[in-house]
This record gives sequence, structure tokens and C-alpha cells, in this order.
Amino acid sequence: MTKEKSRYGFLIKWLIVFFDLIILNVLFFLVYKGFKAYEWVDFDLKWSIVILLFNISYCFAIYFVPVKIYQPVMFSDKVVQRSLSLVSLHAIIFISCLFFLKLDANNFPLPFIIYFYLILFFIFPSWRIIVRQSLKSYRRLGKNYKRVIIVGAGKNGMNLYAEMKKEIAYGFHIYGFFDDNLLLKDTLPNYLGMTCEVEEFSIENAIDEIYCTLPNSQDEKIVHLLNFAEKNMIRFYLVPEFSRYVKKRLTLENIESLPVMAIRSEPLQFVVNQIIKRVFDLMFSLLFLCTIFPLFYIILGFIIKISSSGPIIFKQKRTGIYGKVFDCYKFRSMRENKDADEKQAEKDDPRITRIGQFLRRSNLDEIPQFYNVLRGEMSIVGPRPHMLKHTELYSMIIDKYMVRHLVKPGITGWAQVNGYRGETKTIEQMEGRVRLDVWYLENWTFLLDLKIVFVTVINMFKGEKNAY
Repeated sequence: MTKEKSRYGFLIKWLIVFFDLIILNVLFFLVYKGFKAYEWVDFDLKWSIVILLFNISYCFAIYFVPVKIYQPVMFSDKVVQRSLSLVSLHAIIFISCLFFLKLDANNFPLPFIIYFYLILFFIFPSWRIIVRQSLKSYRRLGKNYKRVIIVGAGKNGMNLYAEMKKEIAYGFHIYGFFDDNLLLKDTLPNYLGMTCEVEEFSIENAIDEIYCTLPNSQDEKIVHLLNFAEKNMIRFYLVPEFSRYVKKRLTLENIESLPVMAIRSEPLQFVVNQIIKRVFDLMFSLLFLCTIFPLFYIILGFIIKISSSGPIIFKQKRTGIYGKVFDCYKFRSMRENKDADEKQAEKDDPRITRIGQFLRRSNLDEIPQFYNVLRGEMSIVGPRPHMLKHTELYSMIIDKYMVRHLVKPGITGWAQVNGYRGETKTIEQMEGRVRLDVWYLENWTFLLDLKIVFVTVINMFKGEKNAY
């Protein structure tokens, strides 16, 4: 038996690249013809140079954002994120080339570039999603699969088997298990033999991948299997023992040649992502504070003043990034009271004014926090900052509570758009909020931030039953 089927993944990758280029060039040509028809563009003399640069730009972009949609597991949001990253990088490279070529603005106008990439930002992710869904359907028919065996039938091996079998579209054809414990023979889904029989079976059945879940104490067997796999061009994967109790995506780092596993992925540790998030925060907050905020302040400030005595803006100490304390600003929604810094707002709370009920239900009380964002104490999106007393209390009774402070707190957050807004009456509710906050910092993308902002705006108009 040959490994011909295992090469299909390689072929699919290059087919995707080929059709990427067709889509890019056809769209470029169509947009050009449209502009040409209205005599908005004329660069006939440099057409060949422009097309050459256009395609070379894609080659550079695909090097930095390689095709991965053929991989066994990749969710749609990741496909969209990588597609937009590729288009953005292509735009940067191509426009830079045009700039250095010093093409005349009349020959190659800015509207052409803007129009082309706006269309591409919609078409390219759509095309990649279609490819991904088509590939999953193809795999469900039993095509484009990888021949897999699992060495080690303990709890670790069984967990791996269960994950691989969750979805046929992952493209794993699992032949079965090898283990030296003969007592497991009748309990396993498919027992294939002892570890000494792995080599013969792998060669006879053209195995593509070996997943080793043996404990570290059996290092001789592991090294022997690794060397065999390397010699026979079989991909070898080690499933570490700690995967039994650390059920999350880990990040592999290196100190010289020594591999080190980080217990969580933190996209916002990368400088590029920090810049993207901070630029968005600055632009959004500046735009809001310079345009809409003064109107809100005048109108809402007047109503707050006549509804009860006290300042328009309420200031409270909250816990920020890395546990730093900062002054968090809000439109005052309560009458002045001595419990403001200790007691959370409750349903039918007598401290809340009539205008305060409206402000809290519509999220408008949070508007002054755009000033916190401008100062760098908060972000548009992030875990909500808590009162100091709550931070002290929950950090002692909830695991991973302080992890949420590894990123800046936000005006809105992933927990809030998933129902965890307002009062937390039980420890279970706070644990749910913390779980979503930690998920956010481990899975941050700019698209996720935009999604949270969009859902928050929708909820502002709908109103939220938990906001009081």
C-alpha cells in the first residue's frame, strides 16, 4: 500500500494557492475594467509591471500567512481571521511597491485601490470558508484522510481517541491501539498488538501518523518509535501526560534547545496585537469623546443633576491590569451612599435613581470610561473591572480569578455579551464570568473585539434584563 492519499493534503494546499491567484487577478481585472469604462483609470503602459508586482505581493503575503485550512481542525472564525490577515498584508506590500515605483496618482488613483480591497475583504474570507466547508464535506465521504495509530491505551490515549472521533471531517482514520498491557485487549475499540509490533504494522498499512501517549517512564520505547518514524517518513506526535489534567491549548516555547510549555496562549503578549488593540482604542475613544460625548454629558448631566444631589460623574477605585488600582469613571446612577464602594447594585435597589435605571439598562452609565480608555487604564473590550473589595474576596475563593487581570479591563467584554452582566448573586455566576474572561484573553483577535462591540451596541437598544 502506498501513501498516495496522504499527499492529497499537499495537493489541496497548492490548489488553494492557485485559485487564490485566479480570484485575485480576475477581481483586479474586473475592477480595472469598471474604472476604465468610466475613464477613471489609465495605466496601460505599466500594466505588465503592476500585475507582476500584484502577484509577487501575494507570494510574499502567503509566505507570512500560509494556507492552513486543509488542517484537520480549524474553525470558521480562524479561517476568516487568517484570510483578512492575508489580504491586509497583501495590501501593505502592494501599495508599498506602488509607492516606491512612484506611479502617478492620475494613472493609478487611490479610489481604485480602496474599491478593490473593500471587495476583496468580503470575497476572500467567503471563498476560504467555502473551501473549508467543501473540504469537510469531502472528508465526511471518507476522502483525504490520514492513517493514524495510537501507541499507549491509557487514559491519555483514550482521551485522544475520543477527540479524534468527534468529527469525521477532521480526516483521521484511526486503525487502533498498540499497548503492552494485554488486559486492555478486550476493552479497547480496536487493539492491534504490542508496541514491538508497531513497525511492521505501520509499514504494511502505510501509516501516516503515529500518536504516542506512553508515559515518560517508558522513554526507551518512545525514542525507539521516534527513530523508526523518522526513518520511514511517518509523522510522530507526542501527547504529554499532563494533558490529562491541563485541558486547554498550550503554547510551546524554547529556552535555547529546551522546550518549555506555557499553560496558556496570550495573543495580546505579541507587540503587533498590542499595537492593533491600542490604535483601535485610541481612535474609537478620541472620535467618541470629541463628537458624541459632549452632547451626552450636557443632556444626561442636566437630568442627573435635577434628579438627585451629587456630582454628574461618579468615580470609584477599581482593579486594572496586573492588579493596579485606577479611578474608574461612570455617570452617577445612584443617590450618594456610604455603601457605594462595597455593595453591588441589586434588583430593585433603592439607591438607584429613575434616570439611573435607564442609564444602567442601556449601558450609557459606562460612557465616561472612554476617558479611562484614552488614558490607557482601560480598553474598549476586556474583562469588566471590579471593585477592590470584590477583587480581594473573589481572588481567595475562585481559581484563576486574578488571571483576568493579565489584560486591561474593558467597557464591555466577552462575559457581558454572553449574559454575565450586572449582579452576580452566586459564586457559580462569578466563576462563569471569570471562565469567559480567561477564554477571551486566551483567544483574542481583533475580529472578536469588533464582534463584542457590535453585540454590545445591539444589546444597548434591546435592553438587558440583568442590567440594574
